Amino acid sequence: MKDTALVIVDMLYDFIDGSMACQEADAAVAHTLEFIKAHPEVPRIFVRDHHPEDHCSFAAQGGPWPPHCVQGTRGAEIHKDLAPYADDEGLVFYKGENRDLEQYSGFAGLNEAGQQMGEVLRLMETDKVLVCGIATEFCVRNTAEDLLKDGFKVSVLKDCISYVDHKGHLEALDAMEKEGIRLI
Repeated sequence: MKDTALVIVDMLYDFIDGSMACQEADAAVAHTLEFIKAHPEVPRIFVRDHHPEDHCSFAAQGGPWPPHCVQGTRGAEIHKDLAPYADDEGLVFYKGENRDLEQYSGFAGLNEAGQQMGEVLRLMETDKVLVCGIATEFCVRNTAEDLLKDGFKVSVLKDCISYVDHKGHLEALDAMEKEGIRLI
C-alpha cells in the first residue's frame, strides 16, 4: 500500500463508552486494530477531538452536544488498544481546541509542530488516504470530504467506523460515495 496512509478519526473514550458513546464503536476499534496489524507498513494518522471545558459545542454554552473529549480527561484519550500506534506526535492532529469554533473535520487540526494534515501527508508523499473512526455522520464524513477536496484519493473502511444514528450513518455513506469517496 505504497503512497497510502490510514487516518483514524476520534477513536476516543467519550465516543466509545463515554458521554457520547456511538453505535458499533467497540467493533470499529477492533476492526481498525485488525487492519493496523495486517498492514503495519501503512502510516497511521490519528485525529483527536480535544476540547476546553467551555467549548461552544457543549449544551451549557448553547451547543448541541454534552461535554465530551475535554482536555486532560479519560474521555479525550485514544482507546488503549490503539494508543500504542499513536506514538508519533507529528502524526496526531488535535481539533476543537478553540473554544469558539466547532470543528468536525480533522483536516484542519494541528499536530504539535503546528502543521495541518494535508501538509504532513504531502511531506510523506501520500496521495491515497484510508479513513476510519467515529462518527460516520460528523467527523469521519467531514474529514474524508476535506481530504477529497484537497486532492487526495479517499476511501472509507466501512467495517472500521461507528455512528450516532444508523439512518444518518447510511445517508452519510451514500453521500460520500456520490461525492467520489470509495467505500471498502
